[in-house]
Amino acid sequence: MEHNINFLKFAQKPKNYFLTTHNSPIRRMMSGLVEQLSREHILDADGFKSLLSCNDEAVINNLHERARKVADEVFGRKVFLRGLVEISNHCKNNCLYCGLRRDNREIARYRLSTEEIVACCHRAYKLGFRTFVLQGGEDPVENDDWVVKTVGELRSLFPDCVITLSLGEKSRESYRRFKEACADRYLLRHETHNAAHYQQLHPREMSLGHRLQCLEWLHDLGYQTGCGMMVGSPGQTLDHLVEDLQYIHDSRPAMVGMGPFIPHHATPFAQESAGSVALTLRLISIVRLMLPGVLLPATTALGSMMQGGRLAGLKAGANVLMPNISPPQARTAYELYEHKNPGSIDSLEDWKRLENNLNRAGFEIAVGRGDSRVNS
Repeated sequence: MEHNINFLKFAQKPKNYFLTTHNSPIRRMMSGLVEQLSREHILDADGFKSLLSCNDEAVINNLHERARKVADEVFGRKVFLRGLVEISNHCKNNCLYCGLRRDNREIARYRLSTEEIVACCHRAYKLGFRTFVLQGGEDPVENDDWVVKTVGELRSLFPDCVITLSLGEKSRESYRRFKEACADRYLLRHETHNAAHYQQLHPREMSLGHRLQCLEWLHDLGYQTGCGMMVGSPGQTLDHLVEDLQYIHDSRPAMVGMGPFIPHHATPFAQESAGSVALTLRLISIVRLMLPGVLLPATTALGSMMQGGRLAGLKAGANVLMPNISPPQARTAYELYEHKNPGSIDSLEDWKRLENNLNRAGFEIAVGRGDSRVNS
């Protein structure tokens, strides 16, 4: 590819030639990739890898600014709020990165009742939330019948609201039943699109093929479906992230959730390094330029890794926040990773504080459905 030829041509130049020269060849090449991505919404694998590895601050700032401009053109300066209810930290799986893993004996396990979930949503509805996200581990006790009952009750009580589920891998029939009960959206991160890397992160009985099959079922059943990945997970390479970007481009999800990997002390990855906030922000911008109408959360992990991380995500092209509306005891026990900053909203004062912070940064809270504008 031409930009690779250019890279080889100038590879022997002094480092400062690339990083400090206002109009250096590498800067022109990288700026050209940002322009191409903005125009064509896709790059080849080498182009994606070049952008992911770029260390020119001016180019990265331009990337973020382009992405924010595209988000503004599609959604305005609106930030959609989703009320997150963490319904259970029981999980049958033993994923190597997750604090909820089956073998973690230190965690205080809990599961919320339907009545407790309804109470959370009632409080949040009064504050202004119109989307509720029920997230939990793959809890065998909260089975399909229970999920159908809970979704049905929420739908009858809040007919004007969006109900989103994030409950892991299920059968096609399970997903069909949840949709029939009037669930609108489903979030299921693919985690990585590289099969070998997937096996590094998950127990032997789990497979990338089945995860992707679940996402395909969800899409076919009419859900607004969300995928996504951890950034900087153990064993991840830039080539893996390029595969992720290509999958996201081709599958055209309604939502993409990306956050930096954060280790948990009670997992096999306890001693691994955390992922990069900067790389996560870069990926948010790239995905925004690939899919202008996608819903992109500035994730809890971003806010946990860096003060002001969620706001940085919005400035890089994100347009969704997911404040925690779970009972306080659940927020503490739902520990996917350590030092979680849930960004909770429990009162009108909390809502106003968030609204004022967003207004100062030039954003406004949107209280509607906030549907994806990706054409599948």
